[in-house]
Amino acid sequence: MKVRVMYADGVVDSVPASVIGRLIELHQIVAFERSSGWVCIGEDPIRQRMQPYGGPGKRGYDDYLN
Repeated sequence: MKVRVMYADGVVDSVPASVIGRLIELHQIVAFERSSGWVCIGEDPIRQRMQPYGGPGKRGYDDYLN
């Protein structure tokens, strides 16, 4: 699936969804488009990577993730 992104110079392009995270990490894009509209990096909430749960009721699968 392709996602529209906006680079720092204002250029809008479509890229594979799988590379969005890397473009954000490298500070190459300033925004990307979701179905609900444009998301501005540093201003709008972006999903965080899930971390294994280490508290009470921990699942066995969480150990596998470590």
